[in-house]
This record gives sequence, C-alpha cells and structure tokens, in this order.
Amino acid sequence: MDVVRDSMARAKNILFIMCDQLRWDYLSCAGHPTLQTPNIDGLAKRGVRFTRAYVQSPICGPSRMSTYTGRYMQSHGSNWNGVPLRVGEMTMGDYLRPLGMQTALVGKTHMVADKEGMDRLGVDPKSIIGVRASECGFDPYERDDGMHAQGPAGGYDAVPVPYNLYLNAKGYPGKNPWHDWANAAQGDNNELASGWAMRHARKPARVKEEDSETPYMTRRGIDFIREAGDQRWCLHLSYIKPHWPYIAPEPYNSMYGADDIIPVVRSEAERRDPHPVFREFMRHRVSEAFAKDEVREEVIPVYMGLIKQIDDQMGVLFRFLEDGGYFDNTMIVFTSDHGDYLGDHWMGEKDLFHDASAKVPLIVYDPAANGTRGTICDELVEAIDLAPTFLEVAGGDPASQSHRLEGRSLVPLLDGVKPPDWRSFVVSEYDYTLQPVGPALGLAPKESRLVMIADRRWKYGHAAGFRPMLYDMQSDPDELNDLGADPAHQAESDRLFRELALWGLRLSQRVTRSEQQMRGMFGRAEQRGVLIGVWDEGEVPEELWKHYLGGDSQ
Repeated sequence: MDVVRDSMARAKNILFIMCDQLRWDYLSCAGHPTLQTPNIDGLAKRGVRFTRAYVQSPICGPSRMSTYTGRYMQSHGSNWNGVPLRVGEMTMGDYLRPLGMQTALVGKTHMVADKEGMDRLGVDPKSIIGVRASECGFDPYERDDGMHAQGPAGGYDAVPVPYNLYLNAKGYPGKNPWHDWANAAQGDNNELASGWAMRHARKPARVKEEDSETPYMTRRGIDFIREAGDQRWCLHLSYIKPHWPYIAPEPYNSMYGADDIIPVVRSEAERRDPHPVFREFMRHRVSEAFAKDEVREEVIPVYMGLIKQIDDQMGVLFRFLEDGGYFDNTMIVFTSDHGDYLGDHWMGEKDLFHDASAKVPLIVYDPAANGTRGTICDELVEAIDLAPTFLEVAGGDPASQSHRLEGRSLVPLLDGVKPPDWRSFVVSEYDYTLQPVGPALGLAPKESRLVMIADRRWKYGHAAGFRPMLYDMQSDPDELNDLGADPAHQAESDRLFRELALWGLRLSQRVTRSEQQMRGMFGRAEQRGVLIGVWDEGEVPEELWKHYLGGDSQ
C-alpha cells in the first residue's frame, strides 16, 4: 500500500484517549448531577457524543484487543487478561503505518505477547517487528499498564517501569513506589495504608498530585507530540484511572462526599430468584463489598475524584493542543474500555452486560465534521468501529479490509449521515473460565461463556446450559427486571437468539484474502489449465483448450 497524501486524509493526526473502568454516566455531559467535567464536556461540544456505545467484552484485555484489532473476541481469540493476542493479528498500527502515520502508545494496553508464536516463527522480540507484535502493533513510547502489585508469587507486572523510576528520582523511595506512594495512604498510626483495602479510599495518597499517575501520563503524551514534529501520528494515550485501587491524591480524594453519590440502581427482586450466573457473580467478594452502603460511600467519592483529575488533565492536554494548533488537523477520541458497577445490581467490578459495565462513553472530535459540532448520536456503535474509523480518517479504505475489520467506520455518522444498512444490534462477549463462577456451577471451561446481543429496545444474554437473560430497555431502562424466564417473552428471546446464531455464523476467519481478491480469483483456475468435468473438447472455448492440442500450439 502506498503512503497516503495528506490531502486524501480527513485529519493529519489521531489522538485516541482511553480511560480504564470509566462508566458512561460519570460525566456531566452524560447527565451526572454532581460530577462536573467541563473539559470533556468541551470536547463533546466540538464533536459528536455517542450515547449507545458498547464494548465487545466487559473486561480490560479482551475489550482492548477487540478495539485495537477491530474484531470481535470470538475472532481474535484473546478472551481474558493474560491470554496473548496471537501473532499475526492485524492491529491499528498495521493499518495506519502504510498510510504514513506513526502509531504510538503512552499508557496501558493489557497486551500479552504471543511468545510461543513468535518463537515458532523465529521473530526476535527485540526487533521492530517483535516489539510491535508484542505491543498490539503500537510503538511503545511508554507502556504502563498501571498494575504493579506484588504477591507471594511475585509481581503482576514484574518488569521495572519508567513511572516507578520517575518516582524514585523525585524522592519517593522503595522498590515499588507505585504502591507505597501513588496507591497507598498514611494510616492513623503512621503505618502504610494500602489502597488495596477500600476502607482507606478517602485517605489521600502519599504522592503529590503532580506526581500521580494521571498527570504523569498526560505529560508523557505531550512529550510524544512535541517530539513527533511534522510526522503524522496516531497516539494512544491510555490512562489507568479511575480503575482501582480506588485512592487519589489531594485535593481529589476529598472533593466529593456521600451526598454527591447518585442513587444506587438495584432492587431486592434481583436477588430473589436471579439467573444462576448472575447469582454467582453477586457472591464475589467485590460484589458483596459494594452491596454495603458504607463501602459505596467510601469508594464512590474517590472514584469521582479520580475522574475529576482526568478531566482537569484533559484541560491541560487540550490547552497544549490549542496553543499548538493541533485542533485544526487532529481527530480526538475519548472513551473507556468498560464501566464499573459500583454496587449497581448488587455487583462490584465489571464482568456482566448491564449498561453500568458494557456501555462506555464515546466522544469523537473530527476537524473535518463541521456540520455535527456539539451533536448527540444515539445509533448503536461498537468499540470495534474505531479501527476502521481511524483507517478512513488516515486516508485508507475500510471496505478493502472488510475481511478483517468487523467494525464499521463512524465517518458517515460524524458527518450526520446514517448509512441505510447501519447495524441493528451490538454484541459483547465474556469468557469467565478463570472466575470462580464456572466451578460453582459445575461448568467446564469451554462452557463458561456469555454472549450479549442488544438492539435499540431489547438486551439478550445467552449463557450456555442456562435460560437466557432478557431486559426490555424501553420499559425497564435500569435493567432491574430479567424477563428471560417469562413465557410471555419467549418469542422475543427466540428472535434474539436467532439473530445471535446468525451473527455466530458470520465469516470471520478468512483474513488472508479480501472480498475483492476473492471476486478476482473467480474462474482463474480454468485460465491456468484446470478443466474439470470436460466430456468433449468442443464444450471448452478454444482459448482454454489450445494448450492441449500438442505440437506447435503448445
């Protein structure tokens, strides 16, 4: 593929901002009554805010792998944190680099390299190809998954990270200042109060605000943009917060209180006779913790503070972009990899498909989309739509990659035009093999799977071996009444199951030949001498048969 000319692209650069575990409704532009996010709201006023954006898996790793590849989890196969994305999967960098756009990372991906596959193919992990195959196709300006925990089996991420070295250089001692300073507080008796214990959430982190993770990562993103100069770039600026540990530095740890918390969304009816899979998730330690009001009142104000810090850093970043003239030529995307239950539906963490978990904020500013500034789009969109969108914005043709990319470019919607064949449903998947739910229900690993399909009214969850889950999002937008066992709604369940079955039968693994190439191959076998089923030579055009006449005709 030739390098694209700038005149063919909608934007010179792409700034792809992703938060971790940020709920769709914890922004003031999405209606939160007490958490004010003016800088993110300002981006929405310049662009399009999508109100029905869903991730393809409500867990960090698989969600991100889907976003980076533009493919469903069932297609790329990275179905849990720590499960490698197989070597050879095309990612954003693979699509954008041939168009002359450097694709770089600052922050988190949760990518695990397919070392076995790389060894089999003889790919040196330190080579350019090896690094990109290990980093979701990004050039890692600074990779930091923000999970530097330590346990009896060692560290979750044992590799020393620049952030820890930065903290040491700033005077924060210890082998793991990420924990001891950025994610821990000072206890009442001067002991270390770890952020892993949520009862310490309201205590301020020991680190200075300017040295905490979010502003540090913002500065690193700005460093990359400065160094890029005139080079076209796609920067994935990927924040770890407001993901747990729920702890924040001053002044963000004390900005909000219990009176600022929006009412919890749950009902006693949900616990009376729940779906078996839902029941087991409600029994998780994190869910039982968030079922307590005192936990929510301790944690959620800090969660809000972490979001407020992100918004303030968006102000820093956007002022830098404004001063440098980048708003004229840079697409900016703001989103999250999944949400956070925070006690809704008697759940903590993410995992299932309620909107608190599977629906995410999505704001897209396109410098070329002048007619839709400050508008809201309520079409059904998926996180896998970002990869084809970036490809088109960079000057490429998503249709030529339809054999790989399963998402749809958002460019028409950014221009205010809904394609007549726009999707009628979204899909999200979850593999809970490594959760205690499967053993509790007597399930084999291959049976520990959930799939969700949702249209503009109904949300249907398929759990292998169990009845479905079904919610009427029109009459029950809070998803409190599961109709999956109600005979009166059997027809609706059957309809959505058929839609899901057809989705499951899609062609998704022929990734080495495009639709155009397949059309061009039609009939070529005969042109190359393969003449099957011929009874009489007269049946075959002379052009095809002349090579079999012998003599000079050969």
